[in-house]
Amino acid sequence: MSEVPEFTVTLVQQGVWDMPLESMPLASGYLKAMILGDPDLSPRVSVDIANFRGGVTHGEMARRLFSGQLPDVLAFSVLGWNVRAFGALAETFKQLKPDGWVVFGGTHVSHQAERVFREHPAVDVVVNGEGEITFRELVRAHVHGRGRTDLADVEGISYRSPGGTPVTTADRPRIEDLDVIPSPFLTGAIDLVDEDGVFLYDVALVETNRGCPYKCAFCYWGGAVGQRVRAFSRTRLRAELELFAELKVHTVVACDANFGMMPIDLEVVEDLIEIKEKHGFPCAFETSWAKNKSKVFYEIVRRMKEAGLRSSFTLALQSLSTDALDTMNRRNMKVNAWQDLVEWLGEEGMDCYAELIWGAPGETVESFIAGYDELARYVSRIAIYPIMLLPNTDYSDNKDVHGIVALRGDQDDFEYVLAHRTMSFEDNARMQRFLFWARVVAENAVLRHCWLPLRTFAGWQQSRVLSSLADWADASTRPETAPLREAAARAHGGGAPAYGTAIGYLFAHPAGRRALRHWWEEAVSPKLPAEHRTFLDEVFRYDLLTQPVCPAAGAGSRPASDPALPDLEELLGRDLYVRKGVLLGYDLPALLTKLRAGQPVDVSPAPTEVDLYYRGGALNAVLSTNHEEIMHFMGVPQYVRQRDRAS
Repeated sequence: MSEVPEFTVTLVQQGVWDMPLESMPLASGYLKAMILGDPDLSPRVSVDIANFRGGVTHGEMARRLFSGQLPDVLAFSVLGWNVRAFGALAETFKQLKPDGWVVFGGTHVSHQAERVFREHPAVDVVVNGEGEITFRELVRAHVHGRGRTDLADVEGISYRSPGGTPVTTADRPRIEDLDVIPSPFLTGAIDLVDEDGVFLYDVALVETNRGCPYKCAFCYWGGAVGQRVRAFSRTRLRAELELFAELKVHTVVACDANFGMMPIDLEVVEDLIEIKEKHGFPCAFETSWAKNKSKVFYEIVRRMKEAGLRSSFTLALQSLSTDALDTMNRRNMKVNAWQDLVEWLGEEGMDCYAELIWGAPGETVESFIAGYDELARYVSRIAIYPIMLLPNTDYSDNKDVHGIVALRGDQDDFEYVLAHRTMSFEDNARMQRFLFWARVVAENAVLRHCWLPLRTFAGWQQSRVLSSLADWADASTRPETAPLREAAARAHGGGAPAYGTAIGYLFAHPAGRRALRHWWEEAVSPKLPAEHRTFLDEVFRYDLLTQPVCPAAGAGSRPASDPALPDLEELLGRDLYVRKGVLLGYDLPALLTKLRAGQPVDVSPAPTEVDLYYRGGALNAVLSTNHEEIMHFMGVPQYVRQRDRAS
């Protein structure tokens, strides 16, 4: 009979999105694996991971955490969206167990002990920097009878002195050999499957390396900016990927800052390809790709294309304004060759998206819109993020230098920039409206085919299309537009879940698609050149036809029915759907391919019949606004036959 552990630890994570599936608790998994891998602690300490979805109330979390035996150590993985909830839970925990330890860790609180202790009196310790070794040492100190004010020899923390003042110990050196952290997957520290053996999470999260050589003014990636990149071993990573493949995990996401920069990254992809050939999984690999594309990156793209391993390749440009790039500390990056890169990716048939930040010091409305439309000439899927002041970043530390005026969000703890020397309050308010529609419709590919034809045949820039939709939604009295206006209003000031609401409405609800059709019929089609109107109308219809298959509201896993779209048939249950015999007025798959390649096209009518195939299970990606994942659920055409034009 096994002995009951003397000490208990509960690790708490919460994602930002309220999704059907949980996000994998990777950070907590590392900490648990570290403790269970210690021969001194493992027999004496039990570790539980409490992993919560976004949207879970404080009361629901409290019931899960405090209904049974209370832990000796309650540790939270803190980010800007959950710090307030975790502070409230910490306060309740202290009422129930005054001698329990509360530990905060994560980039949002690292090196922020003075503010954390002031705003959250129940917190005993803040972990500064990488947490695995530091947290193990904290648990060891507790197990060996040390008090929570007697921690001066534990590197990498801030704690309260007996008098209550913050004490910060020496920084802990970065972990050079990352393999000293036991794998949370191979050790079983993270539960991976449910009682039926089905993978629990939306995607599998891994780290292949840590560190980032850049010092962007807005970023604090893992607390390791401006540092040498350190990698986990190939042997370990391959074993983890093999395990995911055996569990039939569709998508692996590497939580790295610059994947594709080092030779070991190509080795990881080679292993992924071999594993996919053996097991059929994983099917997709997503990551934050290297900002500067090296020979390694180009070879990775070629190998992935040959193997059919899907991904969305990132252009992390952040701005096309030289003034804004100066304040971002990014002028030293080789981002001036991005046009050639996009064209090359298009020739290789690989998906690509870009990232921009709105509101950086040095940026203006005019420079941003000009940069957006210039970028959209090459890639329509542009992810735009409003500038936020993250702790420990150059922008946060030097607000006065840039004249930054900021406000903390009412639903999170991020500081949102409202104005600075090149952006007025009025400028920002006007752009927040544009950002909502750009993120919902373009970034998340609610529309993805019509951008290039509209620009080519009607002269409409992407910003004009989005402004048209925004203006129409604001003015329309149609009932279908009300949910969109409400979501747009909630999105201002950090209401991130509002984006998921709007995207879900447009993808999963027939009324959402009706709203899009009404906008097109009333605000776009009448203004198009008469000679190309029929063709452009058909491209828009193709956009709606190829949207992901999502359940209807309140319908469980049943896809939404829409009388305006051809019927869906189930293939292999919820895993695959097909619309058979869809008649198009033009050979749109071929025409769109030629347009993207810059080739001349003939847009004369050419009736074409296709079957459209869809992977099921898109709702999780849609509600989390995970645009990389959404792309894996788009309808894929397969020709039935091309009809004779004369018929």
